[in-house]
Amino acid sequence: MAKKDAKNPAIDEKAFVDATSEARSRYGRFNLAIVGSSGVGKSSLVNAVFGRDWAKVGRGLPVTRGVQFYSDDSLGIWDVEGFEIGSPVPPDQQLRNHLDAIAVQSGDQQISVVWYCVKANDDRLTPADIAMIRELDARGLPVILVLTKVDWIKNPVTGQRGVAKDVQAFVDWLNDPVDTATGQRLHVPYRRVILTSTRDRHGKGKGHGLGDLVTETLSLAPESDKDAFRIAQRLNLPWKREMARPIIATAAAAAAGAATVPLPVSDALTLAPIQLTMMGRIAAIYDLEVKTMLSAGALAQFGVQVAGRALATSFLKLIPGAGVVVNAAVAGALTAATGESWMKICELLHTGKIDVRKLDQEWAKHAPSFLDVAKKMLERRVTKR
Repeated sequence: MAKKDAKNPAIDEKAFVDATSEARSRYGRFNLAIVGSSGVGKSSLVNAVFGRDWAKVGRGLPVTRGVQFYSDDSLGIWDVEGFEIGSPVPPDQQLRNHLDAIAVQSGDQQISVVWYCVKANDDRLTPADIAMIRELDARGLPVILVLTKVDWIKNPVTGQRGVAKDVQAFVDWLNDPVDTATGQRLHVPYRRVILTSTRDRHGKGKGHGLGDLVTETLSLAPESDKDAFRIAQRLNLPWKREMARPIIATAAAAAAGAATVPLPVSDALTLAPIQLTMMGRIAAIYDLEVKTMLSAGALAQFGVQVAGRALATSFLKLIPGAGVVVNAAVAGALTAATGESWMKICELLHTGKIDVRKLDQEWAKHAPSFLDVAKKMLERRVTKR
């Protein structure tokens, strides 16, 4: 809690903490199953798409031999081993046993989408792979066949990326699988084949195909899990902005409503809970506790500083039109501008572009200016016409 001071009235950080907790509870967790043998590149995919070392995602729960569950607030990973060669248990039965073990877990641990991973240079799906994919589909689980460790070749003239002929032949076969012995088409019910790499051929860079993988995963996720996936993934920032902007608009409207009867500037801090609620919800969208390793309390304390500075008497007095009171237009515009600035900070923290230890300096760079607030006032007037 903030300490009370006669010159600096306390702002209660509870609104931020409660809003973050409520948002996390409402969005829930996205649970992904990744099936594949050791060395196929599963952990690299998780790190590239979700920004997590999955051994450090949270707790590792050994559900049964061949299955591990790793989770934090927004992401659950089921690591399911591929078929164990030499096992007397058929591959579909082996997987069926794994899925039975998962099915008895709590509802918030159930699988939404499956990535079935095969190394691109394997050049084939084995009968075990086909049997396991069919079993996943029989359980109603959407399967994306992910080719990993693709060696992309860049055309020096066009700049376009392609793959080696043998890999392309494999992809062509996967798009229309045929039993080479009988010539009959095979039923292998994955939804799409996506080629991926998490590094370029020199072991550097961000890889390729990951954007397609993220887009397809979202499209296959149940509606109730889509927002959780948007939060957990780190590659598509526009999705997060789309979630955050309605929160900013709602908070701006609430602040304007609270100042329908103009507030003396000395009472402007009564708007702080509205701003802190907005900031807490946006922090949940950007998964800041996971990305920054800061506790909810530490984030809330920084949120209090942000709200306190934005609502400081000296700041409000200098806003054109504010005078000695805060009217609805100023309250709404100031909250909207603060929300946009907070969203930028969250995005920079989420992508690791700023040092969490230097938040004060970073906020000083991105805090809303008088011009930002004036622009928001103008935007709101235009919108109301």
